[in-house]
Amino acid sequence: MTLDQFKYIYFLGIGGIGMSALARWFQVNGYAVAGYDKTPTALTEALQAEGMVIHFTDDIEQIPAEFRENPTETLVIYTPAVPKTHSEYSYLTEQGFILQKRSQVLGLLAGQMTTIGVAGTHGKTTTSSMVAHILRDAGVNCAAFLGGITNNYGTNFLLNQPADDLRSVVCVVEADEFDRSFLTLFPTYAIVTSTDADHLDIYGAHDAVLDSFGTFVSQIEPEGVLFMKEGLSLANKTKASVRPYSLEKGDYYSQNLRIEQATFIFDLVYPTGVITDIQLAVPGFHNVENAVAASAVALEVGVSPEAIRLALNSYRGVRRRFEYILKTDSVVFIDDYAHHPAEVQAFLSSVKALYPDRELTAIFQPHLFSRTRDFAEGFAESLSLADHVILLDIYPARELPMEGVTSDLIFRDIHSKTKKKCTKAELPDVLRTMKPTLLVTIGAGDIDQMLTPLKNILVDQ
Repeated sequence: MTLDQFKYIYFLGIGGIGMSALARWFQVNGYAVAGYDKTPTALTEALQAEGMVIHFTDDIEQIPAEFRENPTETLVIYTPAVPKTHSEYSYLTEQGFILQKRSQVLGLLAGQMTTIGVAGTHGKTTTSSMVAHILRDAGVNCAAFLGGITNNYGTNFLLNQPADDLRSVVCVVEADEFDRSFLTLFPTYAIVTSTDADHLDIYGAHDAVLDSFGTFVSQIEPEGVLFMKEGLSLANKTKASVRPYSLEKGDYYSQNLRIEQATFIFDLVYPTGVITDIQLAVPGFHNVENAVAASAVALEVGVSPEAIRLALNSYRGVRRRFEYILKTDSVVFIDDYAHHPAEVQAFLSSVKALYPDRELTAIFQPHLFSRTRDFAEGFAESLSLADHVILLDIYPARELPMEGVTSDLIFRDIHSKTKKKCTKAELPDVLRTMKPTLLVTIGAGDIDQMLTPLKNILVDQ
């Protein structure tokens, strides 16, 4: 299958962060794009404003006629979140349309270019967006398919400039281990930030997660390079060169790390030199480590040390990744997408280092029943770093409820000064009684819907 055989691209689940990036690539490159999603969002509104035809009812008749009438010229891209009982999915399958997962199509696109695949159970969205920003800021012809909306560009997709030889274009791809999607990629360069147990509803056991990452790195081109977090056991799984990095040791690491005016400043050591006084406005020890990894691969593709320093100084992060919602002399409010105990621990540790003189109040919404069941003890331990914890109900996402699995599994082992459970609807009233000066919201569900109401409460207190 080649993409040039199609005129029409139809998306089942067009509003997802990864699907929308792919939709934008096809739209920009002259294809007719349409799609279905379950609910309208700001992202689907943006896609519609860009000319895409989108509907929100599972209705075969709402698929544009030119798509339905030309099955050999229409490629259907779907997300695994769409159930097999979906009537549009059933119709398109029965009528002989070619259906491909997003990951399969992304693999086809990326395979035409020089690909940097950024993988890991934590940190891949921030790291891939850092790589893309460094390359774009340094004038490298690059494309990027990211898992979050970058604050520098206001999008999750960067389009490359036209090129006679697509191998001269660098394609940055967030390589997602969920559903083993990253196994459609065969990158020239890869970053692996972490291989912790996660998505056990898909994998079943941590060993299966590790096996999947092993397969991913085995697909790196033999002349390529794997930039691997120090301590991971992947070196024997690849024929590519392996270069370890971390916050404090490896071939690439940070030194002279200090915090000044809520900014992380550090020097970056690489095998042949040092980049001094990088000022990372998106704080966090984990983000410094992500910057080390992004810089390592940028150096490998020929970006100068000075260009890397300037790009990181101007990097503004990704929405919902250590994102300041409110920052005044009297109150600070930060939001983060963390949904694994290791991510929560890294986030809260960094917030406490930035604001050591303030008591920290954390609002956490667990994501998935299976993840809560598998990591309840770890969540409790990491949340206990906060002085005060407000725990919400579990956000189910793609899962049905599991007997005996509630946020109580986490709540009972939290050892903060105070802790409280409440529903999302009760949250505003709870916050009004607490009057925090340092507040964070954490979670990958729909807690972001509360950001504006909570901000307004803090402004008025």
